[in-house]
Amino acid sequence: MSTDVDALTAVALGLAAVATVAVGAYGGRLSRTTSDFLVASRSIGSRWNAAAISGEYLSAASFLGVAGLVAKYGADALWYPVGFTAGYLGLLLFVAAPLRRSGAYTVPDFAEFRLSSPTARLASMTVVVVVCVLYLIPQLQGAGLTLNILLGAPVWIGVVAVGAIVIVNVVGGGMRSITFVQAFQYWLKLTAIAVPALALLAVFFSDRAELGAPAPPRVAQATTVDITTDVTVTVTETAGLSVTGTLDGEHVEDAPITATGPHDLAAGTVIHLDAGAATPVVEGAPTTGADWIASGGGLGGRQPLFEVLSLIVATFLGTMGLPHVLVRFYTNPDGRSARRTALAVIALLALFYLFPTLLGVFARLYVPQLLITGTADAAVLLLPSAAVGGLAGQFLAALVAAGAIAAFLATSSGLLVSVAGALATDVLRGRVRDFRLAAVIGGLIPIGLSLAATSLELSRTVGLVFAVAASTLCPLLVLGIWWRGLTAPGAVAGLVVGGCSSGAATSLAIAGVVDNEALGGWPAMIIGYPAAVTVPLAFATMIVVSVATRRHLPVDLARTFARMHVPERLGMGIERLPKE
Repeated sequence: MSTDVDALTAVALGLAAVATVAVGAYGGRLSRTTSDFLVASRSIGSRWNAAAISGEYLSAASFLGVAGLVAKYGADALWYPVGFTAGYLGLLLFVAAPLRRSGAYTVPDFAEFRLSSPTARLASMTVVVVVCVLYLIPQLQGAGLTLNILLGAPVWIGVVAVGAIVIVNVVGGGMRSITFVQAFQYWLKLTAIAVPALALLAVFFSDRAELGAPAPPRVAQATTVDITTDVTVTVTETAGLSVTGTLDGEHVEDAPITATGPHDLAAGTVIHLDAGAATPVVEGAPTTGADWIASGGGLGGRQPLFEVLSLIVATFLGTMGLPHVLVRFYTNPDGRSARRTALAVIALLALFYLFPTLLGVFARLYVPQLLITGTADAAVLLLPSAAVGGLAGQFLAALVAAGAIAAFLATSSGLLVSVAGALATDVLRGRVRDFRLAAVIGGLIPIGLSLAATSLELSRTVGLVFAVAASTLCPLLVLGIWWRGLTAPGAVAGLVVGGCSSGAATSLAIAGVVDNEALGGWPAMIIGYPAAVTVPLAFATMIVVSVATRRHLPVDLARTFARMHVPERLGMGIERLPKE
């Protein structure tokens, strides 16, 4: 049976990868100019572009991570899908149309257009590359995790395979190519997440399972769980639990857990649960169904209100600073089309996020053993076989696998286009060959970093990257579009302060420093959820420094603002074209 499941899953993964390359080749067959590679010659309509944006935006964090966090933390984890979707409302209201009317073709180009400063352009280019590389790391790690869980392949194989496919697609056709790929992959991901969710909904109603019970989650049959990273778990009932490995710092062999409360399990430990045993949960997560379904518990830390508020700031504002999202609005023909695109994206994302939320609920019921480990990202991958079983379960598992690989490929493609565009136009000479060289370099670097970095939950890692975007490019765009007083020194100072503070926190969190008990308290909280501190700091820095450097305001500021805010039909817009 396992061999059949692996074969079916391998076929599904292979078909998804082949379809991605084929669609990319079809879309890129007409890519000739630099404009084709960077902005698809600004010819993408709002509906097609909305599907493409949704396809690249729904990353590993959305497809796998949201369900895992909902399974682990319950109601408070719903702020992730809410924030991921609501961020587009801010983008629609404040950024989409003026950004498109600016005529820019990259975020650094907008910075130079608005501030008349090559230094501001260089600073924003650096931020774009850093944000995209940080965002690529969890995508590639998620690919490695997926292939490891589904096929037993070493993690590095998934990382390298997805990285290679993305580089090939981007080098082959740039933005025009991946527009077709990402639109196709949105509908593939929606199908791959919706069909299993609806099937499990039918199973749930037939089982008449209870979600809000005061009891902890329990395994339906005898289960063995391998602990792959050091983790502290909370045990509410000791009956039916035994451990082989390192328990609370001591080596044990098939030893029962005799006391409730927190226990440390080292990597390599195996925990066995008898049928009906209460599942231990990772420390900080709710232990009973009643606690899980109630809000206010936070996301595993000691300051739940700060965690949630910081997450809201990061996700609501971070969307406005994501380079791979922003660059897609340059592909619209005009500002009106950009607004329609953003509105359509909100609808497509709201539809999609219904299903990983459902799967997170079902994961707590049908695969509660995942709550023992430090990550629950595997929930979506393992649910179909565990809850449905048989041939139907195999088919659903294969469909989920295809959707997961599409999630990694779509988002990684958009990120790599942003990296390549920034490097090609600001470091190299801006030609097609420069774009392709930059794509290869920009793809190889995150592959190496993905293999070296510590793996957090996918949504947690992506949430940290959102914090970096919200602390850098978001204030640059919002203030640059709506405040005439922003100066080049103010923008650069804000990018440096926001980038260094949020980037340092993100790097420390990914490196695992946040789990260091010696750190503790508020320092660990701010490192794990930095946006509530770093975003106001970045805005304040830009404003204060700009007020102090008013003499550096661009001389043609009135014309610049007219181009961003006056409708195109009045003839104020002038396209800023890249080099050919």
